[in-house]
Amino acid sequence: MVAKGDAEDRLWESELLVSDAIGRLMEFWGFKRNMGRVWTVLFLSDEPLSAKQLQNRLQLSSGAVSMTVNELARWGVVKKVWVQGERKDFFVAEGNLWKMISRVFNERERVEILDAIDAMEEALDYARRKQDATPEGAVRQRAQLQLERIGQLLELARLGQRLLEALLRRGRVDISPLLEVLLGQSLGSADDEPV
Repeated sequence: MVAKGDAEDRLWESELLVSDAIGRLMEFWGFKRNMGRVWTVLFLSDEPLSAKQLQNRLQLSSGAVSMTVNELARWGVVKKVWVQGERKDFFVAEGNLWKMISRVFNERERVEILDAIDAMEEALDYARRKQDATPEGAVRQRAQLQLERIGQLLELARLGQRLLEALLRRGRVDISPLLEVLLGQSLGSADDEPV
């Protein structure tokens, strides 16, 4: 016979399937798999869960649950809540998916794009100095080629920055400018709205 608490602390097959799928996606995006699993179990729960419940449901150590919940809280996708009559901490998942995704985009992808733009601008400066210091020959040709190609990459990175900022600002984005850069032809926007 299974005690009531034991049955309640077991994941349903639906929770197991989705938490594993989200865990794999999170890992693919560079996060820890358990972050996706813990968030999903909280998201699918109809009530706040304690660290012990998460530990039992996901078969994780108390340290793994603690570290994972703290990291998720830092990202703003899990928060601690008070449950009347309880002394231990309980947790709930952020339910607004766009709020979660936009925060990650703003704090992670946006920073990476800005870092790439800075590096490319620095590389262009270096290639210009090489070109200017060399009157002719293979070094000048190499510098000219790099100026052209790094310029293309920089244009793409700046476009990516504008697309991401438009997405974060409006929750939608027109990707036709990206397609124009990638395909090398003018497509025209469906609503002619600039990025």
